[in-house]
Amino acid sequence: MDESEKLNRIIETRMKLKARFQEKMETSPSIADDKPKGSGPINRHGMPNLPIGQTATYKWPVLDLGRHPKIPLEKWRLAIDGAVENPVKLTWKEFLNLPQTKDTSDFHCVTTWSKLNMHWKGVSLLDLAALVLPKENATHIMCYGYDGYSTNIALEEALKPDVLLVHTYDGQPLPIEHGGPLRMITPQLYAWKGSKWIKRIEFLTENKMGFWEERGYSNTAYPWRNDRYEE
Repeated sequence: MDESEKLNRIIETRMKLKARFQEKMETSPSIADDKPKGSGPINRHGMPNLPIGQTATYKWPVLDLGRHPKIPLEKWRLAIDGAVENPVKLTWKEFLNLPQTKDTSDFHCVTTWSKLNMHWKGVSLLDLAALVLPKENATHIMCYGYDGYSTNIALEEALKPDVLLVHTYDGQPLPIEHGGPLRMITPQLYAWKGSKWIKRIEFLTENKMGFWEERGYSNTAYPWRNDRYEE
């Protein structure tokens, strides 16, 4: 398949996926909660821009498992597999040849800080899903990092337009301490749902818990519900 055919398939499948999950996305708590907990101006999704318990910061603190894997770009790979019709393993060049998205969004850490109006560039998870075509019974994804990290996300959250795999922040390559060369961002969920140093996305037919979820963190992670830990 040449690049033109690939792009056309991504666009066509993207629209089908959006239609399939549109209702669930529109009724998700980070968009449709009628009593969100937070303060400040209303963001583009109708929520207060600072969720409950969060403090805005101008710095970007570094939080991880204590390992900063250095992956040469010529050896870097991203596998996307599981409950999909067309599993792939992308090189860095192949990843950069996919449709690129620029977006400005907020970053909410479960440790109570938020960094607002961050400028990103990368590939949307929706476009990656369109490339591999999730099976009808797919419900979640599990993301894995080169550092051994893992985290789970429901598909109606993962397929939102602002969920990106980013390689650029503020016009510069993503620093290694923040997950470079590539990490996921999940602006409508707490940031631990966005794996750093990402190397694999597995589509699942049922929910499974990731690293922090197995240690008592919430499966759903909605910032405007103070949804930090499992009850």
